[in-house]
Amino acid sequence: MKMHLTRVIPRPAERIDAGDDAGLRWLRSEYEPHAERSVRLNMITSLTGSATGADGTSDTLSSPVDRRILGVIRGWSDVVVVGAQSVRAERYVVPKRTRLAIVTRTGRLEGHQLAPDDDTARVVLVCAEHDADTVRSNSEGLGLDVIAVAGDELEPSRVLSAFADRGWLRVVCEGGPTLASQFARAGVIDEFCVSVAPQLVPATAPFIRVPDGHTLAAPHGLLVDDSGFSYLRARPSA
Repeated sequence: MKMHLTRVIPRPAERIDAGDDAGLRWLRSEYEPHAERSVRLNMITSLTGSATGADGTSDTLSSPVDRRILGVIRGWSDVVVVGAQSVRAERYVVPKRTRLAIVTRTGRLEGHQLAPDDDTARVVLVCAEHDADTVRSNSEGLGLDVIAVAGDELEPSRVLSAFADRGWLRVVCEGGPTLASQFARAGVIDEFCVSVAPQLVPATAPFIRVPDGHTLAAPHGLLVDDSGFSYLRARPSA
């Protein structure tokens, strides 16, 4: 299956097939982090700003190229952090090449696909210290480690410090909108990786909420595919 991508920014333009080995190596080079320690936001949105498609998940927004890039970004990470609501709605599975950290207040993950034969040693629950007993009680049957972060509320900077204490320096936040917005408002995101699907779907809320605004520098990467999807990389302005 051909998955043609064209690099628009930066010049010179290049065209590759993301579906073959050479294209995969090219993508890995394009998305290689340029710092030992980094936080990336990686999400998909419709043209109307929705993080979900017609079925209420991101699956109906995504595409083969988007999923290919998702795998590449995850492959460069030490840990993927995601909200429990996304795990329930999206039926998350354990990533193949990195860890999964699930942010939760309750420890309830109904709808997950964390099968008993998965490598659940690579899955942790992250909660505020205030909620730790509840999270441990509700998730007891899953056998997952719980990282309790000091305080009554989960501050992104403290979550990242807890990761760094474990040597997890390259972090990818995959949302959903609530968690992504918390990370953006806290100013901890070093790079925004945003896939835009050429779809017009009802949007009850934006895929990321930044009520005070969030200025980005000029994009340092923009790819487009033959299906009309675009893949933007941009950093906060200095």
